[in-house]
Amino acid sequence: MSTQRLTRRMFLKTGGIALFTVGTGGPRFLTRAALAATGPGPNARRKVLVTIFQRGAMDGLMAVPTLDDRALRSVRPRLAMTAAKQAGEEAALDLGVGFGLHPGFAPLLPYWQEKRLAIVHAVGSPDPTRSHFDAQDYMETGTPGRKGTPSGWLNRAIGLLGHEASPFRAVAMTPAMPRSLYGDQPAIAVTDLADFRMRLPGAPEVASAAGAGFEALYHETSQRLLHDTASETFRAMGMLTPEQIARYQPADGAVYPESPLGHALRQIALLVKSDVGLEVAFAESGGWDTHVQQGTVNGTFARQARDLAQSIHAFWTDLGSRQDDVLLTTMTEFGRTVRENGSGGTDHGHGSCLFVLGNPVQGGRVHGTFPSGLDSAALYEGRDLPVTTDFRAVFCELAGKHLGIPDDARLFPGWTGRRLPLLRG
Repeated sequence: MSTQRLTRRMFLKTGGIALFTVGTGGPRFLTRAALAATGPGPNARRKVLVTIFQRGAMDGLMAVPTLDDRALRSVRPRLAMTAAKQAGEEAALDLGVGFGLHPGFAPLLPYWQEKRLAIVHAVGSPDPTRSHFDAQDYMETGTPGRKGTPSGWLNRAIGLLGHEASPFRAVAMTPAMPRSLYGDQPAIAVTDLADFRMRLPGAPEVASAAGAGFEALYHETSQRLLHDTASETFRAMGMLTPEQIARYQPADGAVYPESPLGHALRQIALLVKSDVGLEVAFAESGGWDTHVQQGTVNGTFARQARDLAQSIHAFWTDLGSRQDDVLLTTMTEFGRTVRENGSGGTDHGHGSCLFVLGNPVQGGRVHGTFPSGLDSAALYEGRDLPVTTDFRAVFCELAGKHLGIPDDARLFPGWTGRRLPLLRG
């Protein structure tokens, strides 16, 4: 492959892996990989931000309901949950701050009690769209209402870290590159590390080990961009051989669900503990578009909640002493209608809630501004939970304090708001 073909857009995809970089001034992936070997070693211990996108729009009022709200019970006769403790009643877990937690999220309750889990309520995008596609695009690019933004906010974040790093700096455990990681900075999307391999389009198949694939890329180009400095990068890639991945055992009795999210977080834990230079990780949780038979303690919502909570609990347990290095956040494109529909579900809404887990989190609190009531006069367009906290206020806080990114305006172009104080320090 010619250097000219590499300079505009390179997309490598085989065996469930994609590597993507965009640029106009040369093959930046190779350039940055070369620089990485001259800076801090690719196996340096780094702070890691883990993001989970709940695709489909999670019902924030089902996940974290207000307790004893008559207005909510009146418009959700089948879906409203209280903190009742009488046997047989479908009760939410009382968080002690006027809110409950859906029982499907019970594995997260200990972190709330330890003040390591925070909830941000009435959070979301200021754009009014109820289109999944548009809302996800706006949240992942970090530019609500603006289509065509070429980069995702996580890609911009890794570009603002201020140091060169391993090719494993940004990894999405997804079949395709998420919009959040599109951009000039190199990122990897892979569904299964055991099948991790890279090859150039039109080039012969290379060995499955990551290091061999990267060396094939090095030799395929006529450039000497990596030259003698490439060896350290190759060693970092070689830390994840198929044998090592196969031998990995979660620590401290952590048991991951047999689900795509459980599988993804198990592999992210492996990357964190393998010291391959991971700094941003992305995973997905689907199935939150609960138009029909949403249910309460059972049903579609409860199944998704249990999978999310059990996966996060296993991941956090598995991290052990590495918990100090990791911050985890969830996100969803918008919320659901306050009123239930005729099919026992909820329709596309506006505000929702998200979870933030980490040792420096100001946990045990529901952050943001929640309306004083859920009467129609307090709702967005008379039907939805309003967005009182812009999602960028949350993500700037996490990227700023955890990853050390001070420039909010470059992380989220056009935004002039203030961070939501979620982390200590």
